[in-house]
Amino acid sequence: MRAYQLPKGGAGIDALTKVDRPQPKPGHRQVLVKVAACSLNFRDLGIVRGTYRVPVPDNIVPLSDGAGEVVEVGSDVRRVKVGDKVAGCFFQRWPGGESPPDAHATALGGGIDGMLAEYVVLEEDGVVKFPAHLSLEEASTLPCAAVTVWHAMMEHAKLIAGQTVLLQGTGGVSVFGLQLAHAMGMQSVITSSSDAKLAKAKALGASHAINYKTTPDWEKSAMEFTQGRGVDHVVEVGGQGTLSRSFGALKIGGRISMIGNLSGAATELNPGLIMGRRANIQGISVGSTQMFEALDRAVAANKIKPVIDRVFGFDEVKAAYNHMAAGAHFGKIVIRV
Repeated sequence: MRAYQLPKGGAGIDALTKVDRPQPKPGHRQVLVKVAACSLNFRDLGIVRGTYRVPVPDNIVPLSDGAGEVVEVGSDVRRVKVGDKVAGCFFQRWPGGESPPDAHATALGGGIDGMLAEYVVLEEDGVVKFPAHLSLEEASTLPCAAVTVWHAMMEHAKLIAGQTVLLQGTGGVSVFGLQLAHAMGMQSVITSSSDAKLAKAKALGASHAINYKTTPDWEKSAMEFTQGRGVDHVVEVGGQGTLSRSFGALKIGGRISMIGNLSGAATELNPGLIMGRRANIQGISVGSTQMFEALDRAVAANKIKPVIDRVFGFDEVKAAYNHMAAGAHFGKIVIRV
């Protein structure tokens, strides 16, 4: 079968190599999936650049996100059957409850081989059936970004209708968060350096859009939008230069979910800000199979369609990575296998 490998973490986009590998066979409680589509996350860019916080094995098959059809099952598989359309779970062995301490050892495209191949073997508890109204390409966008923001908004912040969430940028996590907020009756504040992207966000239901280039003190704009109360929740994906402003936008007793460091490590964290806002801060690293299934129920009930920026072919993998590196995308970048 065809697959891509990265010789070494940090080797760069040009080091991604298309190879022929033996088609794998499913073992006990495992399934073989014929992959139809994969999608990219900022984490995948970090792995090829060598900036990801967790080291990866040499010759890793990249990408955590993908969807396809079950074509063979191993012994004692009961959750799915041959012919089912499924998406893989980011963590292959976190079915539910508290995260196991070794969860990252089972992370697709990081701890273990990922989805950028024609066939992959996944754990029975590491796949979910996705909503019927989604295409395989759309379903391939869910495992990392959508589950992450579900974990942040629904599991950590426990947001309810009428509350307000602040979302940074218009990448996969933030756009999914915007769609969830709109579908579930929450207000959303979203930031971007692009007025064109903010217009797209407004079309998707954003309540308040802020250009952080023309309004660098965007936390004040968010506070004004909430009439001085502050937002209930911040999905913090920036890090350096954004975290202190997130506190400035937050209500007393609000929550901040720390997800990524797109702008660099947040080294300026001041404990006084936590005390002053009586804030709850939690690091979020994707989520469990159970969370993915809960997300799927919400996506199905509200007929949410993931926003896809562009679809690349299997021979255009490097172009897909470079498109993400350019930062011009709105929503998800997909590779059709």
